[in-house]
Amino acid sequence: MENPEKRSSWLDKFLNVVERLGNKLPDPAILFLMLMLLTWGLSAFLSPFDFGETDPRTGEPLLVQNLLTSTQLANFLANMINVFINFPPLGVVLLAMLGVGVAEHSGYINAGLKYLLGFTPQSLLTPILILVAIVSHTAADAGYVLVIPLGGIIYYAAGRHPLAGIAATFAGVSGGFSANFIPSSIDPLLQSFTQSAAQIIDPTIELNPLNNLLFTGLSSFVVVGVGWYLTDRVIEPRLKRTLPIDENIEDVPRMDTISEKEKKAFWLATAVMLISLVLLFFWAYPTDSSLRDEGGKLTTFTAPLMRSIVPLIFLVFWFPGMIFGFVSGTYTAMKDMVASMSKAMGSMSHYIVMAFFCALFIDAFTKSNIGALIALKGANFLESLQLPGQVTIVGIVGLSAFVNLLVGSASAKWALISPIFVPMLMQLGISPDLTQAAYRVGDSVSNIITPLLPYFPLVVIFCQRYVKNTGIGTLVSIMLPYTLVLFVVWTAFLLIYWALGIPLGLQSTYEYIPR
Repeated sequence: MENPEKRSSWLDKFLNVVERLGNKLPDPAILFLMLMLLTWGLSAFLSPFDFGETDPRTGEPLLVQNLLTSTQLANFLANMINVFINFPPLGVVLLAMLGVGVAEHSGYINAGLKYLLGFTPQSLLTPILILVAIVSHTAADAGYVLVIPLGGIIYYAAGRHPLAGIAATFAGVSGGFSANFIPSSIDPLLQSFTQSAAQIIDPTIELNPLNNLLFTGLSSFVVVGVGWYLTDRVIEPRLKRTLPIDENIEDVPRMDTISEKEKKAFWLATAVMLISLVLLFFWAYPTDSSLRDEGGKLTTFTAPLMRSIVPLIFLVFWFPGMIFGFVSGTYTAMKDMVASMSKAMGSMSHYIVMAFFCALFIDAFTKSNIGALIALKGANFLESLQLPGQVTIVGIVGLSAFVNLLVGSASAKWALISPIFVPMLMQLGISPDLTQAAYRVGDSVSNIITPLLPYFPLVVIFCQRYVKNTGIGTLVSIMLPYTLVLFVVWTAFLLIYWALGIPLGLQSTYEYIPR
C-alpha cells in the first residue's frame, strides 16, 4: 500500500510555498499600512474615470473617491482617533478578554477543560469543537475571542498540536459562518436586502427572515464533516511534521489532576454561571422585555440583547472566574483578580497595534469605493455570460468568495450585489432564497484565508502562543485546504439540495422553478 505521506507530498509542497511566500510579507501592522498607502494611490489614479456603474445603495453613479485631496487628508487626520476607537473588533476583543482573562488565570477554564477531556473521547474531540465553534457565532463575534483560543488550549492539553485545534475552531467559527441551526441576527439582515432586491422584479414578494434556516442547519453537518476529516487526516499530520511546538510555553493551562478544592470551586462557579443564564432567560422571555426591540424581537441588530452579547460574555466569565479564584485559593485579594485582567490585556498589546493600522486601512478602502466597484464589475460580468442556472450558482459562490477577500462585511457585500444577482436569477426561475444561500456559502469559505478579516491578526496572535514564528503565510497555508474543500463540497451540497427540490425558505410566498 502506498505511503500516505508520499501521497500527500504534493499538497505539502504547495502549502509550503504558500507559507513561505506569505511569511515574506511584512508584519501585519506594516502590511495594513502599506495597503492603506496603496489604496490612497489607486484612489487618486482611478478617481477621474467613469466606470459606468450605479451604486445600488444610493442610485447614484459609483465613483472612486480620491483620498489624496487636501480635504480628504485633513479628514483623515481629524478622524484618525474615532476610526481607531470605533473599529468594531477592538472593543469586542478587549472587553471579552477582560472577562476571559479572569476565568483563565484564576484556573476556572483549566478546571473545566479537565472535566471536558475526562469524558470526551479523543476521536470525537475535533467534531465537538467544530460544532461548538459553529454555534458560537450566534453570539456575534464571541467565537473569535473565546472558542478559537480554547481550541488551542484543549488540543495542547490533550497532547495534540494546538495549532490544529485553532485551525479546526477557526474553520467552524469563520469558514462555517453561514452554517448554523440556531437563528442569529445575520438572518433577518441579509433577508432584508434580498427582499428589497427581489421586489425589483416582483413588488409583492415577501420573504421569511429565516428563509435559509433549513439549509444552514443541514450545512452544519457538512462543515463538521469536512473540518473533522481535514483536521485529523491532513492538517494535524502536516503540522506535526513541519511546525514543531515551541519549548517552555508560558501561560498555558496544565492538565494535572483536579483537586477536591478545585472541584468545589468549579461547581460553585458553574452554578453561579447557570443561575445567571436562567435569570437572563426570564428577563428576555416576556414579550415586553426591555431586552427586545420595538417590535418585540430578540434577534435583530437593534434588540438590546443582541447589542449586549459581548458585555454578557464579559460578565458570564468574569463573575464565575472570580468566584473560582477566591474559593480555590488562587486569589487572596481583589488585586489578584485585577492582576489577571492586566495580564490578559498585556497579551493583546501586539493586536492593538495591528488593529490601529487595520482600522485605518479598512476605513480608507471603504471610503474609496474600490471594493464596491470590483464587486459590481464582477457581478455584471457574471450576468453577461448568460450561463445555465446551475453554473451561475457556482459562479455566484466563487465571486462571493473572491469579493470577500476585498470587502469584509457580509451585509455590505450583499447590499452591493444582491440588486444584481437576485433579479437576474429570478428571471431564470431561481428563488431569492437560493441566491442568498449561494452568496452565504461563498461569503463563508474564504473568511479564513483573507488577512483583511479584522480578526485574522488576532488568530495569528493565538497561534504565536505555541509557535512564535507563526506568520500570515503560516496561517493561510494551514487554512487554505479548508477553504478549497469547503468550496467544492458545500457548493455541491447546495446544488444537490436544490435538485432535490427541498424548500430553501420557511413559509416563503415565492416558489422557484428548477431549471
